[in-house]
Amino acid sequence: MPNLKRIFADLNVFRREYLRNRTGFFFALVFPVILILIFGAIFSSGSSGPITVYAQNHDSGPYGVMFLRAMNSTNVTAITVIPNNVSLSSYLQSKSGGIGIYIPSNFSSDVVSGRKVNITVYSNPTDTSGIAVMDLANGIVNYFNLERVGASPVIGLQSQNVVSKSYTYIDFLVPGLIGFSILTSPMFSMVNISSEYKKSKFFKQLSLTPLTKGEWLTSKVIWYVLLSIISFLLMTLVGRILFDAQITISAAVVPFLVIGPLFFVSLGMLVGTVTKSVESAGVVGNIITFPMMFLSGTFFPISEMPTYLQQFAHVLPLFYLIEGLNNVMVYANYSQALVDIAVLIVLSAIVFSLAVRFFKWRED
Repeated sequence: MPNLKRIFADLNVFRREYLRNRTGFFFALVFPVILILIFGAIFSSGSSGPITVYAQNHDSGPYGVMFLRAMNSTNVTAITVIPNNVSLSSYLQSKSGGIGIYIPSNFSSDVVSGRKVNITVYSNPTDTSGIAVMDLANGIVNYFNLERVGASPVIGLQSQNVVSKSYTYIDFLVPGLIGFSILTSPMFSMVNISSEYKKSKFFKQLSLTPLTKGEWLTSKVIWYVLLSIISFLLMTLVGRILFDAQITISAAVVPFLVIGPLFFVSLGMLVGTVTKSVESAGVVGNIITFPMMFLSGTFFPISEMPTYLQQFAHVLPLFYLIEGLNNVMVYANYSQALVDIAVLIVLSAIVFSLAVRFFKWRED
């Protein structure tokens, strides 16, 4: 069984060593705050790029397809068609809010016969993206109506709210940068520590003490959990005080502040252990870290990425950490957050076991 006395003794030694390293301290706590200040100032008015719109076309005639093609032919929106056997509103809620278009089953027949028919846009009217999609859809509706020369307009447009409040860029940036700090601080540190300790034979000296491999790794996890909590409090305060971020602080974030460091400490340890040198460990660590840093929703929502990148993001562990923090802090979507934390727990158990398995005090 792990010995708590030995774990906390090693934790105390590591704490002293870590705090002497001003560079590590800067990147763990100060650098993420600087990123909030920079990106918050630049993008606080919103973000640009094609807007992902989830469309559901129940129409069996040509006009529904024509309408969606017209929407997709612009640089404003990127249409993603979803199956008709699911509730569009529920689907958008599962995406923690989103923009959708619903075309009814009688759309083409009503247009041909001159009966009034409505297309529904699901959005948050106070959100910039929702307004842009609504304006585009309205323009296309007007064009379709004008094509019916000499006839009265029959196609109408109606809106329906998906979420109860509007979001700004800073609302997503704060959870994203919390995930960023949970990734970078333990990952880079553990990759360097494990490879350098192996090179300097420090692990060999530790093998002469009663400290076990699991206890040594657990002490590092505890330290980075503490750092993550401090970083979370700092960034949350900066986001709310300086940029009026509409984020919720609740006990539901605690599992992510614990499991996240556990995973990335273990992953950093595993990378540093299996690589042959300090240099190669740094290269492999960067190869693993940088795609997660930029493709997991750190700096902007995943929904604004192209579809193929959204699919790739779902294989990145950091995606589930940031998505879980968004679900808790922004959307209050706790059921989806449970899925995210379950994925992280499974991944952490696997990577922690592998790190302990391949971690050796003495090299062969």
